[in-house]
Amino acid sequence: RGVQIQQFGDGTSSRDYTYISDIVDGVVRSIDRPHPYQIFNLGKGAGTSLKDFIRLVEKHTGKKANKVILPDQPGDVPYTCADVSKAERLL
Repeated sequence: RGVQIQQFGDGTSSRDYTYISDIVDGVVRSIDRPHPYQIFNLGKGAGTSLKDFIRLVEKHTGKKANKVILPDQPGDVPYTCADVSKAERLL
């Protein structure tokens, strides 16, 4: 569609990109289990760099990404990832 993908910094920042269906599955499991009032972190549990994410998009669409390289965002952290160990144990 020609929509630009924003790449902040050098693309090494890493996030816990997660399929929405996996989150829905986690929510349903948390409701179906006998753990009232528990808080669960849901996610993939591993980080993926922005560069790798863009490469995956290119691979699966068969098209070169229309990237715009922007400076790092102020206050942005280089790595975030959910600790899903409790969810893996109980759900």
